[in-house]
Amino acid sequence: MFRRRLIKPMNELIANFENETGADIEVRYGGSAEIFGILTSKECDVFIPGDYFYTGQAMEKNYVFNESVANLTLHVPVIAVPEENPANISGLEDLANPRVKLALGDPNGPAIGRVSEAIFTKAGILPEVENNTIVKTATVNQLLIYVVSGEVDATIIWEDMASWSEASGKLEIIPIPEEQNKIKTIPTAVSIYTEDPELAEAFNVYIAGEEAEEVWEKWGFEPCDS
Repeated sequence: MFRRRLIKPMNELIANFENETGADIEVRYGGSAEIFGILTSKECDVFIPGDYFYTGQAMEKNYVFNESVANLTLHVPVIAVPEENPANISGLEDLANPRVKLALGDPNGPAIGRVSEAIFTKAGILPEVENNTIVKTATVNQLLIYVVSGEVDATIIWEDMASWSEASGKLEIIPIPEEQNKIKTIPTAVSIYTEDPELAEAFNVYIAGEEAEEVWEKWGFEPCDS
C-alpha cells in the first residue's frame, strides 16, 4: 500500500521481488491520508506514505512495527512552471506577486499540500500565496497536469516528477534553497495487522536495501540511509 507517485519505481521493485521470491504482491494506491485510513482498517501488510508524518502517527498508535521503519528516499519539493516560464518565476518570493496564478496541494490531502503550506509560512508569504491560488488539488499528480497545460503559472511538486514522461519538455524546475525548503523522506513500515509477517518484512527490507537503490535513482529519487 503506497502513494500513487511511487507507482513507477515500485512497480519495477515489485516485479523484481516477485521474480526472485515467487510472491504475489497486491498493491493499493492512494494519497497519504487515504492509505493511512486503509492502514487503520487493518487491510495492509506494508505501509508506504509520502511523508514520515503519517508513519510517525502510525508508530504512536501502534499500527506498525516500530523496528521495521526504514527511510527509502529523500522527498524534495521544487517549484514547477510551464515551459518558458511565462510569469518569470525565479524563487519562492515570486509566487506572492500579484496576478500570479497557482495550483497547490490541499493541506488536508497530499503530503505536498501540507509541506507547501509549511514552506510558505516559513517564508512569511502564506497570505499572498493563498490569494494567488486558483485551485487546491487532492493529489500531487493533478498539480502536474495544471502546470504542463499552462493553466497556472507555478506549483510546488516533488523533484522526481520532472523525470516523468508527462512532464518531458513541458515544464521547468526551479530549486528551492535548502534553508527555505522542507525536505522530507519517504518511509516504509510493516503493519502489525499483516497475516504474513515474514514475507512483509522481506519485502520491506528489499525495497530499502542496496539492490533497490538503482531503481530509485532511475526514476529520479535520491535514496537515503535508513
